[in-house]
Amino acid sequence: MQTLTIDLGERSYPIHIGTDLYGRGADGTSLLSRHVPRRALVVTDETVAPLYLDRVLAGLGNTPAGHVILPDGESHKHLGTMETIIEALLRENVDRGGTILALGGGVVGDMAGFAAASYQRGIDFVQLPTTLLAQVDSSVGGKTGVNHALGKNMIGAFHQPRAVLADVATLDTLPDRQLSAGLAEVIKYGFIVDADFFAWLEIHLEALLARDRDAIGYAVRRSCEIKAAIVEEDEREHGRRALLNLGHTFGHAIEAAQGYGTWLHGDAVAAGTVMALDLAHRLGEIDTALVERGTRLLSRAGLPVRPPADMTPERFLGFMQRDKKVSDGQLRLIVPGAIGGAAVRDDVPMAVLQATLEHFCASA
Repeated sequence: MQTLTIDLGERSYPIHIGTDLYGRGADGTSLLSRHVPRRALVVTDETVAPLYLDRVLAGLGNTPAGHVILPDGESHKHLGTMETIIEALLRENVDRGGTILALGGGVVGDMAGFAAASYQRGIDFVQLPTTLLAQVDSSVGGKTGVNHALGKNMIGAFHQPRAVLADVATLDTLPDRQLSAGLAEVIKYGFIVDADFFAWLEIHLEALLARDRDAIGYAVRRSCEIKAAIVEEDEREHGRRALLNLGHTFGHAIEAAQGYGTWLHGDAVAAGTVMALDLAHRLGEIDTALVERGTRLLSRAGLPVRPPADMTPERFLGFMQRDKKVSDGQLRLIVPGAIGGAAVRDDVPMAVLQATLEHFCASA
C-alpha cells in the first residue's frame, strides 16, 4: 500500500492506494475501522453492492453500520436520489459523529459526499472508489454534488473526505468501457501538468488496457499526486484548479444535451478534449502535430474523439453558457499549450469558438 496526503490544514486527509484495503489484518484492525470510529452508513449502488458491500461491512468489524443501495448510473444523480440517502441516514440514527462511506464510482461518491456535506450541516465521509475515473479524479478534492436537467453538477458543495481508499483490485471487475472512460481523466493530467507522464501513457497504454496491476497502480498514484498538488494550491477553484476541467466544458454540454448516462463522463471529456485541442490550434497555441498526438492517444484508449452526430453549435453554446465556469458572463475555457501545459482563458473570441463548434458538428 502507498499513502499520499492532501495537505489542507485541519481538512488534510490520506489517499491510500493498494489492494485488499477493505480487509482486516491479523490484529483484527482495518483501514476502515481506523477512519470510521462510530456509526456508519455505506452508500453504494446495485452494481457494486453484490461485489463489495459484504467485504466493506466485514471490514468495519464492530462498528455499527447500515447501508443503502441506489440505482446505478448518471441518470439517477439528482436531488430525488439524495433524499433516499438522507432518509437512510435518519433511519439508521446516524448523528453528527457518524460517517458515510461512498462505495462505488463517481456518481455514488458525488452524491454521498453531498449528503455528508448537507446532513446535520456536515458529517464525515470516506471515499471507497471502485472505478478508475473515481480513483484518479472524482474521489479526490472534495467536489460533491448532483445534476440538474439544465446543467451538470450545478447543485453541490465543497466537502473534503476523511480519507480515500483506492483499492485497485476493484478495477478487475470494471467493464472495459468504464476503464477507458477513466483513462480520459488520466490522460488529462499529462496534458495539463506532466509531459513525462503523458509520454509514459503513450508507451504503457496497452498495459493499462490489459489491467496490468503495476501500470494501473502507477497511473492511479501519479494522477492523485498531480491532483493533490493542484487542490492544495487552490482548493475552491479560484485559479489553477480550473485546469482540471480540460475538455469538461464541451464534455458537460454533451452529457446534458444527450441525457445524463447516455454518454459516460469520460467519453464526453475525451471528445471535449479533442475540441479543446482544435480550439488551441485555431488560437495559434499548438501545432497540428500536437493535435494529432493527443487525438491519437485518446483514440487508442478506446475513447470517442468527436461529439455525437446530433450536436449543433447552438446546443453546445446553450449548455456551455450555463456552465459553472462562467464568471461575470465570461465563459472560461481551458486551452492546451505544449504537452504538460495549459491555461485558463476568458478571452477566447466567439468567432474562434464558433469555428471549432461548426467544425466538429459538421463532421460528427
